[in-house]
Amino acid sequence: MTRQEFEEFVSSDGKDILRFCRITTGETAQGDDLYQDTMLKLWEQAKKLDNENSIKSYALSVAILIWKNKRRKFAWRHRIAAFESYEKHIESGGVECVRKISDEPEQQLLKKEEDEFVRQKVQELPEKYRMVVYLYYSADLKIKEIAKCLHITESAVKSRLRKAKSMLKKDLEVIRYGG
Repeated sequence: MTRQEFEEFVSSDGKDILRFCRITTGETAQGDDLYQDTMLKLWEQAKKLDNENSIKSYALSVAILIWKNKRRKFAWRHRIAAFESYEKHIESGGVECVRKISDEPEQQLLKKEEDEFVRQKVQELPEKYRMVVYLYYSADLKIKEIAKCLHITESAVKSRLRKAKSMLKKDLEVIRYGG
């Protein structure tokens, strides 16, 4: 991959990767650091990369590996067995909703509360389901690309997505039908 191809990749897919990094870390500053580390690692490997394979999914898998390594180091240093990576989502890096925003303040407030409820419920999912949900809905990756990123089979990705949806369905029906 040439420098120009790398720059084109960053300009076309960089925002998606940055958003994913921010969602993964739960903080803007840590997300920015993760993004920077990911792009640096990609630049170091630029000569080995080819445009025939999905560089975006490869970049996301690099980001996941870097984040897992950072978490592992943090846990080791603090002797903590489990560390949640999705403590809180930030508006600028959160999941974008595709609904039309009403002009009425009451509707905007209800939508904001609903979005926060959805984020909270996704955050409560076990990590293996959360990661698949974020890659599919936030990073807009296809099942095949997610499988490559996470080094699992396509059927495992589909299974995790299906399980995550069924877990969320119960909680999210409360919003729609009022419990």
